[in-house]
Amino acid sequence: MTEIIWGLGTSHVPSIGAAMDNEKAQDEYWKPLFDGYAPAREWMAENTPDVAVIIYNDHANALGLEMIPTFAIGTDDHFNVADEGYGPRKVPNVRGHAEMSEHILVQLVNDGFDMTVCQELDVDHGLTVPLSVYCPEPGEQWPCQVIPILVNVLQYPQPTAQRCLALGEALGRAIRSFPGDLKVAVFGTGGMSHQLSGARAGLINEKFDREFLRDIKENPERLAALTREDYIREAGSEGLEMIMWLIMRGAIGDDIERVHETYHVPASNTAAALTLFAPVTAS
Repeated sequence: MTEIIWGLGTSHVPSIGAAMDNEKAQDEYWKPLFDGYAPAREWMAENTPDVAVIIYNDHANALGLEMIPTFAIGTDDHFNVADEGYGPRKVPNVRGHAEMSEHILVQLVNDGFDMTVCQELDVDHGLTVPLSVYCPEPGEQWPCQVIPILVNVLQYPQPTAQRCLALGEALGRAIRSFPGDLKVAVFGTGGMSHQLSGARAGLINEKFDREFLRDIKENPERLAALTREDYIREAGSEGLEMIMWLIMRGAIGDDIERVHETYHVPASNTAAALTLFAPVTAS
């Protein structure tokens, strides 16, 4: 039986990847962030999944602003690392799992989620930085296959937080119904509070972030009830990315424990966090 062995919520700030790529993780500026990751990385290294389902948003690198689906899934066996204007990150390209992707796609459509299908897809920092947070030294290839699920958090109307939580619940059912004996991790990425432009550029709301970190475990329904306007007002225009964590939360189920949590300000004018959950039955 296919099982979900952990869920990870993590920021996908591009400079986090750049710090690792340029061997700056132990510099004074970055060391507190990466020290905070260390216990989670040690635990995840001992609990390696076969497949990671990574929920993220493309940053106009693969799809372009002229076409942004509300929800999309990559169904290929291979995903190249995107060139975001300064060459692709020097990390391995991503191995997909076409069979499981197709299974998840069918189950989600049957559950009422009209997914856009990406048979070819380059993956940007929204996906590769979380992979590096999980596995900082992948060598020639990442330790697991990956299924990308993309969410529109760029252009109005973005999906509601409630819809994201419901998608996560359907995703969890789809993963667990896949034939076989695979171990799966689910990543919810983005955030935390930050705004990159406009009059509130540089906004960070630690109070809101810490309440979100508490309730992503204890009361996800409260977070799902918040509107787009609530998230943007409290967490900034880019802080709306936090709704993608709710997809992860819905997928992993309710009987969970928090393995590790860390929060750091700032990481390139962004509040950065990590929270790691495991089913109680798997602990």
